[in-house]
Amino acid sequence: MSETTTTVAALDDQLRQLLRDHALRVPDQAGLADEFSTLLDDPLNPFLRERLSGHFTGSAWLVSADGRRVLLTHHRKLARWLQLGGHADGDRDLARVALNEAEEESGLDGLRLEHPAIFDLDKHWIPARTDVPGHWHYDVRFVVRAGTSEAFVVSEESLELAWRDIAQIAADPEADPSLQRMAQRWR
Repeated sequence: MSETTTTVAALDDQLRQLLRDHALRVPDQAGLADEFSTLLDDPLNPFLRERLSGHFTGSAWLVSADGRRVLLTHHRKLARWLQLGGHADGDRDLARVALNEAEEESGLDGLRLEHPAIFDLDKHWIPARTDVPGHWHYDVRFVVRAGTSEAFVVSEESLELAWRDIAQIAADPEADPSLQRMAQRWR
């Protein structure tokens, strides 16, 4: 077995274990964790965005240093407030993807992965755009904590960024269901 094959197998095993651990900690997401594990076993690389039947993405629940607020993006293409994150583009380490996306999309320095455990899973449909047909995102989410600076920079992927109170998101019946679920879990 080549070193690359060994690395791929090790990263896949690590993700498979993270999914099992998440299913035990968050039983209401056990079925979803199983579905993500099935995708992981697909012979077509599920870490590439070109796999239009569905692919993995990595996202960050980017909390302030005091843990009371989360940084959200008003996503340019989807025109919705969401957590930061994006495509794996071949990277099988989805925690690294989440951290990199948080850094790129926020411009914040000093971000750190709070814990290697999965925080949340979400499978959601991405509508067709002119050049890309509709497809599924299998989003694996991790907690990322901000350092002392909260002075973000809006990237080209966002219409704007904003720090939002997590307690307010948790209690807001009009909030995106995925954001509300994560806010309630965080509290």
